[in-house]
Amino acid sequence: MELKTPLYDVHVQENGKIVPFAGYLLPVQYPTGVIKEHLAVRNDCGLFDVSHMGVITFKGASALESLNYIMTNDFTSMEVCRVRYTVMCNENGGCIDDLIVYKFASDYYFLVVNAANREKDYRHMKDNILAGTVIEDISDSVAILALQGPKAIEVLLKLLPIESIPQKNYSAQEEVYIADMKCMISYTGYTGEQGYEIYTASENAPKLWQLLRQTGADFNLIPCGLGARDTLRLEASMPLYGHEMNEEITPLEAGLSFAVKMKKEDFIGKKALVEKGEPQIRRVGLSMLDRGIMRENQEIYLDGQLIGHTTSGTHLPYLQKALAMALVDKEHSEPGTLVEVDVRGRKLKAEIIGLPFYSRNK
Repeated sequence: MELKTPLYDVHVQENGKIVPFAGYLLPVQYPTGVIKEHLAVRNDCGLFDVSHMGVITFKGASALESLNYIMTNDFTSMEVCRVRYTVMCNENGGCIDDLIVYKFASDYYFLVVNAANREKDYRHMKDNILAGTVIEDISDSVAILALQGPKAIEVLLKLLPIESIPQKNYSAQEEVYIADMKCMISYTGYTGEQGYEIYTASENAPKLWQLLRQTGADFNLIPCGLGARDTLRLEASMPLYGHEMNEEITPLEAGLSFAVKMKKEDFIGKKALVEKGEPQIRRVGLSMLDRGIMRENQEIYLDGQLIGHTTSGTHLPYLQKALAMALVDKEHSEPGTLVEVDVRGRKLKAEIIGLPFYSRNK
C-alpha cells in the first residue's frame, strides 16, 4: 500500500495526476502538463513536493568518523551550514545510494536519501556506524518543498530578509521562519537551475505550499510534478539511482569521481575500487541523429558491436532535442563517435556528446 506525503490532499485539490512512485502517491504532472512545468523552471520558477525523500540524522562524538567510513566523500574539512554530495558503496564498490549531507554542528549531520532506498540505506548505516554515533530516521516528521528556477530567489525575498536566504550553492540556513513556520532552507535542487529546498515539520506543509503558491503568482510560479523533475534532471545530466547507478555500477563508472575521495584512509568499498582499477565503462551523452526518441535500457552498437546501453532518455523540452545518458565501453566513449541505438528493434543513428547537456552558466 502506497504512502501519502503531507501534501497529498493539496495535489488532489490542484488536480494533479496521482501515480505510485517509490512507495508514495505523488503527482506526475498537473493540468499544465510536463512541458510547461519544465519550461517554467527554466524561465521562471516551479514548486515541487519532494517530501517522499528520506531524512536521517547522524549525531554524536564520532558522527564525522562514521560518515567518512560509510560514505565515499570526505567531510573532514566541511564547514557548518554547508552541503555535500556523496555516494554510499557496498563492499564490492557498487552504489547503494547517492545522497546529500548537511553539517549543522561538529557532532550533527543531516542526510537526505532517495525515497526508494530509505529502509535499505538506514539498515546499512546502522550496521556500520562507529561507537559514539546515534542515527535516527526522521523522514515521517519532515516535509520538503523544492522551489526551483531563476525567479525562486525573488519569491523568497517576498517572505524573508536576504540574510535568511542561503547565498552560496550547496549551503544552508538551519533555522529561519516563513510566516510562523520554522524551516531549514538550502541552496540545492535537482533541476540544474538556481533553486532552494525548504524543510519544515510535516504539519506545516499545506500552509507553506499555499503561501509559496500565492507569493509566487507574480513570478509565474506553477506546481510541478515528477515528470518535469525527471526531464529537468536529465537535461542537466544529473544521475538518478536505479538508472545511471546501482549496486553493480561503481561511482567511478557512473562519472561521480568528484565525490569519491580515494586518498581517504578507508571507506566501505574503497578496497574493491582500488582492485578494479581504472573504470572500463564511462557515462556519456547521446544525441539522436535520426527521427526517434531514446529511452532507458536500449542497446548501443558501434560497427555491429554492442558497446553499452542507455540509462535515461527522452525528448528534452528546453533544448528541444532527443537526448540520452548512457554507459559505454571506455574505448568507444569519445565525443563525436557515431553509434546506433536499438529503439524498439530499429537501429537509429546517434552521436556521443559531452555532459552536461544543459548548464545555466553556459
